[in-house]
Amino acid sequence: MKIKLATACFVIGTLLTPVLAHADGDTDRKHPITFVKDSAITVKVKAMLADEKVSTLAHIKVDTDAKGQVVLSGTVKSQEEADKAVGIARNVEGVTSVTSKLKIKKAKKAD
Repeated sequence: MKIKLATACFVIGTLLTPVLAHADGDTDRKHPITFVKDSAITVKVKAMLADEKVSTLAHIKVDTDAKGQVVLSGTVKSQEEADKAVGIARNVEGVTSVTSKLKIKKAKKAD
């Protein structure tokens, strides 16, 4: 009886190993652990941008994908602000790359 039980456990374990190995990957963004990891990076970047006390930096949209790649979008007042935002995002733990889609707001001409 013990041999049958041991054999059954061995067979079940062997069959479940590929399923468990596949479940461990970060390939699915809908997986809760991946979503939390991405959200944590996004929150860290947004918090650091807000800490700079530059009003336009606080309004930058931050998106993080499953591999720690951050995309910044929105409007800033100058190229210096855009460069500062990219530098801040690059220094956040977990960020692997930063893509800037930031646009520089043109100053209105006085009549």
